[in-house]
Amino acid sequence: MSSQATEETDARPLQAGPVPICEFIFCNGAATELIKFGCIELRHAVPSALSTLFLIIPGNPGVVQYYRPFLTALYQGFKGRYPVWAISHAGHCDPPRGMPMSDGPKKDHDIFGLEGQIYHKIAFLREQVDPSVRVVLIGHSIGCYIILEMMKREPQLKVVKAVLLFPTIERMSTSPQGRYLSPVLCNLRYLFYPSIAILSLLPKHLKSMLTYWAFRCFSLGAVPNSNFVKACLSLFNVHCVANSMFMASQEMRTVVQRDDETIKKYLNKLLFYYGTDDQWCPKTYYEDLHRDYPCGDIRLCTKKIKHAFVLNDSVEMAWLVHGWLEHIVSQTQGRKELRVAVTVVGVRVGRCRICGGGGPFCHEHARKSDAGGGHSAHHT
Repeated sequence: MSSQATEETDARPLQAGPVPICEFIFCNGAATELIKFGCIELRHAVPSALSTLFLIIPGNPGVVQYYRPFLTALYQGFKGRYPVWAISHAGHCDPPRGMPMSDGPKKDHDIFGLEGQIYHKIAFLREQVDPSVRVVLIGHSIGCYIILEMMKREPQLKVVKAVLLFPTIERMSTSPQGRYLSPVLCNLRYLFYPSIAILSLLPKHLKSMLTYWAFRCFSLGAVPNSNFVKACLSLFNVHCVANSMFMASQEMRTVVQRDDETIKKYLNKLLFYYGTDDQWCPKTYYEDLHRDYPCGDIRLCTKKIKHAFVLNDSVEMAWLVHGWLEHIVSQTQGRKELRVAVTVVGVRVGRCRICGGGGPFCHEHARKSDAGGGHSAHHT
């Protein structure tokens, strides 16, 4: 797709709508927060109308409450036709009182590192989503890298589309932001833990006041709402911060070379969206990718949306994603319903004996059969 793809969107304000289910579970041995709009149970075969799941994989920190306005707008954009879920990163959200960060002895692999986060998402889909359900994966920042790894390691996933927003999929430590933060994250992050541990002792209302103060002092955007402040409270938990920074240190060392093999294999399922002033994945990364994959759906933001879009531009970003996906998802859903309808009326779907063609029926030989050409349109 051309880099000048139109970005028209109706960024309507959020309307009062259904309240999502927010829950904590143990997944791959780690405390995990989920936000679910729409159908909340997909572990068993579901009706066709519910068989496409939108799943958001966050950036770092992977606190899903940051994405709640984005989820709400996306769910409303599709008029509640599809379930829209988000999964936190393992150990990034402050669990309810009495729930530990992990559910038992330490595993033989690191459940909170980057590799563990990849298996965490794969385990979630295996345990919580029936294999028949088609999935639209939406990743943000390092969530995009995780999605590419999921698709590579679980090729049986029924991925309709993977939308990669501000994708940190290469050269993280040498990006403008990475050059500044990589030494801190890899070598000095332990110096921050004592001060965070002290701040964690503050009462909740003081933590909230500090959050509002930080937004004003650092010009992070509009005054945050109560849900956003609640999300920030996880950053006062020293375990959550340690897990987030540890994961980030591994990102600096691991996310170096672009995975061209996976990108080539799934190019028709991928949509990349880069920012014009992104210090984690600068415009040159977009230009390199677009040059190497001129037929890919690789887009450049024209709306000055920042890398951390959850701070100010969640609704606008959701309506952009809705605009990109509405036709793709409805087409896929239509094909699914056609296959179901054909099965219901008793036609066995397989390969045509005459030409080997697939699909519910072979149009060419069906016409010949209707005309008395001696072929049966019945497939085996």
